[in-house]
Amino acid sequence: MSNFIDIELMAEAEIGGVSDPVLSNAEMPLRATYYPLGFPVEISTNSRYILEAAEESWGQFCAGSFAQPPLQLRIGVLEGESNRCPPAPVCRSQRNLFSMVADVDNFVVCDLEQRFAFGWLTQTAVEHQSYLRYHFLEAAALILLTSSYATPVHAACVSYRERGFLLCGDSGAGKSSLAYACARAGWTYTSDDSSYLIEDSDERRVVGNPYKFRLRPSGMELFLELEGHAITPQAWGKPSIEIFTAEMPDIVTASSCSVDHIVFLNRQSFDSPGFEPYPKEDAMRWLNQIPYGTPARREIQRKSLLKLLGADIWELRYSDLDDAINLLESIASRLK
Repeated sequence: MSNFIDIELMAEAEIGGVSDPVLSNAEMPLRATYYPLGFPVEISTNSRYILEAAEESWGQFCAGSFAQPPLQLRIGVLEGESNRCPPAPVCRSQRNLFSMVADVDNFVVCDLEQRFAFGWLTQTAVEHQSYLRYHFLEAAALILLTSSYATPVHAACVSYRERGFLLCGDSGAGKSSLAYACARAGWTYTSDDSSYLIEDSDERRVVGNPYKFRLRPSGMELFLELEGHAITPQAWGKPSIEIFTAEMPDIVTASSCSVDHIVFLNRQSFDSPGFEPYPKEDAMRWLNQIPYGTPARREIQRKSLLKLLGADIWELRYSDLDDAINLLESIASRLK
């Protein structure tokens, strides 16, 4: 079976007596529904590579978590002239439109109000599955999701004795490494870098992707069992090691978590590691970093973040992962 339908030939033909040079009526005969973070996403395409990548990204998520209207994603594939993987896309947004453009042949455009995205990619691009997943497929779905149903939080999420912790900090602060270390120590793992606050819940509840970890290559220096894992790009171009939790039978996972503590990581050389209260105003400024979407949508997300700030907020000062885990466990036990 062909990997994709020859849309370029269809463009030369007439559809209903009218030529279609921009492929607005191009058929997408392959269809499937997936459930990233539990939300339905309908995918239509002319290439089996798109559905294989979606299965790799979201095949472990189950249907029925959230009964929301499905997001729609249509991605067509053309032959293309280059045999080289395209560059990372450039992202731009105005009002309800969000674009991701790698070059003239590889792009996706999202309509945030219509909960719809479409794009065209080359055969070479989709054959690089990590590139396809991180730069286009997962990115488009999450942009639609966060402009419709959930508020993104740049934080890892773990829990201990039913106390949920969001681990916050700038890129490189150690969120993923500490989340992975907590999971190895018997904590329940929900997400390693990105969590999503459920907006229609009365609880401070987030969902995440508990089926994989993505750590920076430097993680191999901290966790010797990661040596030999392949390094792949993340959605915004950062190299990472991808580990599937299905390969780690001792790791306990949960797809959602109620947040009791927000912890900002300060990983330096401290003689006396410990906790300090963190100002709520500073936490709000850091959390409210959503740069796109309509004003009405961003106001909804701001209110969701205010609800999240009902949790206890701390700064964790540490240099050693074992010290950090012990401190987190002590505060969870003391405040339960």
